[in-house]
Amino acid sequence: MTYPFTVAVLGPGGTGGLLAALLSRSGHRVICLAGRTTADILRRDGVTVRSPQFGDFTAPVEADTELREPVDACLITVKHTALDAALTRVPRAALGDALVVPLLNGVEHPAALRAVHRPDRVAPAVIRVESTRTAPGVIEHGSPFTEIDLAGDGVPRDRLEALADRLTAAGVTTRMAGDETAALWAKMAFLAPFALLTTRYGVPLGEARTRHRAELEALVAETTAVSAACGAPADPDRALARYDAFPPAAKSSMQRDAEAGRPLELDAIGGALLRAAGRHGVPVPVTARLVRELRDAGH
Repeated sequence: MTYPFTVAVLGPGGTGGLLAALLSRSGHRVICLAGRTTADILRRDGVTVRSPQFGDFTAPVEADTELREPVDACLITVKHTALDAALTRVPRAALGDALVVPLLNGVEHPAALRAVHRPDRVAPAVIRVESTRTAPGVIEHGSPFTEIDLAGDGVPRDRLEALADRLTAAGVTTRMAGDETAALWAKMAFLAPFALLTTRYGVPLGEARTRHRAELEALVAETTAVSAACGAPADPDRALARYDAFPPAAKSSMQRDAEAGRPLELDAIGGALLRAAGRHGVPVPVTARLVRELRDAGH
């Protein structure tokens, strides 16, 4: 028997809203942190989820514009571009002994969070899910899976296991990752080529992997080389096989942001990859060109 958690969710969008609703439905107290208008709607209406995996349901949540009391865990589910502004909603003094669990793209955010919060309470996680907020408090969950790899170098393992147990009980397939660097780079090595290529050419994955095959293979080779240099070996053949197995209409979140005119996580993904390559002396000419072309296009 596990006792209920109190969980703050910073950024109740596609990912955060889904996790908030699942944890609430599982019996936990959930406090969503958002702007005033969104917080008012969430307090009144809760979070509605439409999902082939979890069914259609509405779960009640609390909501506020900032955290005002200690919690067991704070899930950070904003886009990297909004991270600095969003963190003002989570005063360090209010967090208490909470786990800080960022579910962000990229590999540089854990160090930034550890500069602000207790290093042994920052537990980076990687999530695999397709979930979109269509309106405040309305979540369309499209993928038949919701999977989290939970890590945290230096975080007490019993704290990680307690959170993993509750996420799993709520319906999220949650695994304990033994190596934080490997977990973050495993996603980065897959995400960077997918995001950069589909966004640069404005095409879904099926078209990108056929019309721009040579560039995809070069991006995979460069990204896996950087990943290996950072201590997280990746298999380029396996990565290519994953792209080939994806539905041809699949789009990256960066491409969707570009289409909607939203800020891109270009620096968190492409920029971070270039900085890591520079530190380790790994040549990444195709990555550098695509990042430059996207920046030149105003992104």
